[in-house]
Amino acid sequence: MTPPLRIALYQGPCGVPSSPDAALDDLAGAVRRAAGAGARLLVTDELFLSGYIAGDALAGLAQPADGPWAEAVGRIAAEHGVAVAYGYPERAGDAVHNSLRLVGPDGTALANYRKTHLFGAYEKRHFTPGSEAVVQAELDGFTLGLLICYDVEFPETVRAHALAGTDLLLVPTALMRPYEVVPMTVVPARAWESQLYIAYVNRCGEEGGFTFAGLSCLAAPDGTVRARAGTGEDLVVADADPQLLAASRAENTYLRDRRPELYTSLR
Repeated sequence: MTPPLRIALYQGPCGVPSSPDAALDDLAGAVRRAAGAGARLLVTDELFLSGYIAGDALAGLAQPADGPWAEAVGRIAAEHGVAVAYGYPERAGDAVHNSLRLVGPDGTALANYRKTHLFGAYEKRHFTPGSEAVVQAELDGFTLGLLICYDVEFPETVRAHALAGTDLLLVPTALMRPYEVVPMTVVPARAWESQLYIAYVNRCGEEGGFTFAGLSCLAAPDGTVRARAGTGEDLVVADADPQLLAASRAENTYLRDRRPELYTSLR
């Protein structure tokens, strides 16, 4: 039987990082703390390395998926034996993507995802949307799926992952107040209706005139929340339990009772 996967949700530090190097230092400290708590995976918030409101500086900050940031995070992961999922601006030719990269506990690249649903004028100005809906990787017997922030607010994205076999969705986020309904209500509902775990990791504090809501959580397929951060800097740890997942999927028949032939008009 696959053992539980211990996950660290790193919400912080609050506000914009002074530089990507400072963000990497913060990440190294968080991974060290996560390793001390027995975690095998740490998830950061959206655009962790650059800050969310970097504006016109984003194009200059952005790096390729396998650039120097990737090498630095790989070293941090390998040093502590903890997989790391981190948000960053990705340079791909002339395009800049709002991306999430996952490296394994040995520092090797596992997956890279580009946000497909861009929120508001700011994101649509600075980023090119991704075109791959379902990106997955394997870790310690779990199938991990990758989304970013606004993506999880669309039931179709989460259901696509459920149908593709995702057990645990990683969702770095930059959710502002007053939209606390998303971590408090929407995310647990998504976990329940699609029968998977969701690690939702939000930003916190003030940045560029926005107040980020925090409230990061690990939502379980039985509709419960296994860990919840506050509104400030926080690192919370909780387990994704494969036995709970299997029991919940056996009891909840949403996926088995679907009738796709009736949904052909959903475009």
